[in-house]
Amino acid sequence: MNTKKKIYLIDGSAYIYRAYHAVRGLSNSQGLPTNAVFGFTNMLIKLIKEKSPEYLMIFFDVKGPTFRHKMYGEYKANRPPMPEDLSIQIPHIKNIVSAFNLPSMEKQGYEADDLIGTVAKKAEDKGFSVIMVTGDKDFKQLVTKNIIIWDPMKDKVIDIDAIKAEFGLGPEKMIDIMGLMGDKADNIPGVPGIGPKTAASLITTFGILEQLYENIDTVTKKKQRENLINFKTQAFLSKDLVTIKTDIPLLFDQNDFLFKGFDNEKLSSLFKELEFKRLEQALPRKTDYSKKNYHLVQDKNTFLNLLERLKRAKLICLDTETTTEDQMKAGLVGISISIKE
Repeated sequence: MNTKKKIYLIDGSAYIYRAYHAVRGLSNSQGLPTNAVFGFTNMLIKLIKEKSPEYLMIFFDVKGPTFRHKMYGEYKANRPPMPEDLSIQIPHIKNIVSAFNLPSMEKQGYEADDLIGTVAKKAEDKGFSVIMVTGDKDFKQLVTKNIIIWDPMKDKVIDIDAIKAEFGLGPEKMIDIMGLMGDKADNIPGVPGIGPKTAASLITTFGILEQLYENIDTVTKKKQRENLINFKTQAFLSKDLVTIKTDIPLLFDQNDFLFKGFDNEKLSSLFKELEFKRLEQALPRKTDYSKKNYHLVQDKNTFLNLLERLKRAKLICLDTETTTEDQMKAGLVGISISIKE
């Protein structure tokens, strides 16, 4: 049983786009598109409800070029600008993050991937079990025995065994495979004619990209060998482009990642504005106990007095407060008892 402290690192930028495409045609009565905000909010609720995180952080990209654009001017050049109906939702998404009291991070010149990669390694070094909350395939290169991927939208976990089952190779070989095959989504060229299966086969045979080129004459397929030779520089550039940085100069203080619970009033106000009625109604309500006769039992004498009253009671009502509604994972927080209506 894994008793390590868990930390959840959320790929916020990726989930903004995934939420936008997953939920369509949603807006409030004022005409404000809300589909991305709604999908994003539900992802956060699923995480908090199912995982009861103690430590977490959400990461975002920032506008402007990154170090990868300096390496390759055409990096992500094929991507269209953010749709207008999505861009106007970004401030509302950031407000949701603030109301959830989620620690967040973004840094000029770096992508959210690199921030997550750096924090994941620092957290692993500090003895944490790391869960990267993302659906981005690039993060497979970071998976170790202490770092895994969880995709809440697909409810899918990716660990070392899952990667080996898919590629026949471990996570440490992913950057070599991706360097050969490239990535159309990010306009990373790779080597023409080499897809995932061929790339995995070549790396299985030769180990790493450098050894492949040291033994290039042993590649038997003529056209494949010619492409590898002609696009050698492109292959190594692609490998550098797909490699997630894990050495950004960042301080790691676990207290910065503590999740202290959401702000009920802020969320309620935002849900009303966005007209998320179901979500607004589902928020737990604060109860005014000032006119009620409640007693907190936190010492032995009070507890013994309570036991005597319970022995004399004809009817007892008991309720529990737990860390989650999943009875197989729940931890007990407290017990409430009443002998009167």
